[in-house]
This record gives sequence, structure tokens and C-alpha cells, in this order.
Amino acid sequence: MNDILTVTLNPALDLTTTADRVVAGPKLRCDPFTVDPGGGGINVARVVAALGGQARAFVALAGPTGMRLEAAMADQGIPLVRMEAPGDTRESMAVHDRETGQQYRFVMPGPLWSEEQVTEALEAIAASVPEGGIVVLSGSQPPGVSAAFATQLCAELEPRKALLIVDTSGPALEYLAKGTNPAPAVLRMDTEEAEGLAGRPLVTRLESAQFAAELVARGAAERVIVARGADGSVMAGPDGLVQVSAANVSVVSAVGAGDSFVGAFAYGLAAGMSGPDSLALGAAAASATVTTPATALCTHEMVMGYLPQCGASLI
Repeated sequence: MNDILTVTLNPALDLTTTADRVVAGPKLRCDPFTVDPGGGGINVARVVAALGGQARAFVALAGPTGMRLEAAMADQGIPLVRMEAPGDTRESMAVHDRETGQQYRFVMPGPLWSEEQVTEALEAIAASVPEGGIVVLSGSQPPGVSAAFATQLCAELEPRKALLIVDTSGPALEYLAKGTNPAPAVLRMDTEEAEGLAGRPLVTRLESAQFAAELVARGAAERVIVARGADGSVMAGPDGLVQVSAANVSVVSAVGAGDSFVGAFAYGLAAGMSGPDSLALGAAAASATVTTPATALCTHEMVMGYLPQCGASLI
């Protein structure tokens, strides 16, 4: 199985709790909170481990919160490649409103990075990847990190013939969508992000897949995936236009669904599965995770149970 290294430059210690009702003004009495290591790449590594693989997590940490996050990762058995962050690791909080069933998420920005620290990170990541490995860049970028970071990382990884999977948003996604050289192996986004880039509604799977193919033709990535929530996902690339369905489930919490998809997809590629089969595994993992509360993620048993509903086919 190929090596998997996930990258999280802007991790967070995730605190999750429940209140009877979330309203402005009075003090809100909350239930005891749960604590989880958070950040896209960390969640991806957790899912790879749940499926029976192993991913190392490259994480920038600092301060007391960073120490707590490192301990939480150790408790979950996630191998850590640690870099000193330029400032204290952030916290985030999710509060579930018991009365309405809604969830409120509060996310801090994270410390500011300098150009020198970004260069240090690029070199450290590349040095941690064996030849032919898979690198997953997932989650938000911290302040000060250029929108071109993924492209810079591609250049650093080229001598090692490593594949880069990117799941990002905002300016970084917009930059990649224009086409870059070098470009990542895989670029994933959700429908809202894809519609924002396309400047038009993408109502059907075919429309999403055709736009993904436009991005591939521009040089955004070798494969482009558009997640359509309960309508499954589509992918354009060397396999053609591929679709998978989401399993028929009741959604409890969408937290971590995208990271679960990416983790399972990366696991599939690392295990030698085809792109379409890896896409189906990702859809099953995302379907499983939305049935779990708070920051809990999918299990191997859940993913295998939902996989028959998520088979890949050409559009």
C-alpha cells in the first residue's frame, strides 16, 4: 500500500457541546463537552486508519492548545509529523441546539504565517514523503499562506513522483481552478463551490461532471471531483465522466463528511483501487459519517455496509 501523508497547517482543537436552546443574551448552560483533534488532514488520517490503513499527519502545532491536540492525536493512534507553528494552535467550537436540532460552529482564523515559514513547511512536507507516496492537502489555509501553496507543493513533490490530492476552498480553490503547472492529481469541491466557479447553476449530475471536465481541460487537476451532497458525487478525468450515489441515510451531522470522502478516496488509490472504485468508497464513507453525531467519523463496518449503494458508473 502506498504511503499517505496528510497536511494540516491550520489545525484546531474541536470542542463540541449541546445546549437546550441557542439564543443571544443570557448565559447558555451547556452539557459537558467532547474534545477531538480537528483539521481537514487530521480527519482524513482518522478515516484512513478506520478503514484499516495508516496515514501520517503532518501538522503545525504550538502553545498549550497544540499540546492538547497532539495528546488527542496520540490517544487516537495517529502518527504525527510535527512542525512548529508560528503562533498558538486555535480552538473551534460546535454547539448543538437541542430544541431545534441545529448546529452552530465557531471557527477561529489561526496564526499568521510568514513567507519563510511557508517555505520551511513546503520543504519539510516534501522531505517526509517517500517516492510514489500520496499527499492529501485538506482544510483551510492559515493567514499568510499564498493561494498558490498547492501548486508550490506540487513542484516540491515532483522529484518524488508523489500524487497530491487537494480539498480546499476560497482563494486557493479559485487559483487552482484557473489551471496551474504543475497541477494536483485530484481536486475536490462541493456543488456550491463549483457553481461559484462556473458562474451558473449545476442542476444535474451531468452538468456538474461537464464542468469538472472543463476544469480538467484547463489544467486544474488530472481528476476533478464535485460532491453533490445527497445526490452523490461526480468525477471527470482519465476514467471519463463518472458518477456515484450517496447511500440512503438520515443525516445527524455533516461535520467531517467531506474529509471522510477524501480519506476513503485516498485510501482506495493507495490500496491500488481504480479511480471510480475509490470514488464509490469515498461516497460510502461520507454517507456513513453524516449518520454520526458531532465530530465522530465513520467506521470500517459502516463504510462497507453502505458501499453497495454507492457503486460507480459512467454518465
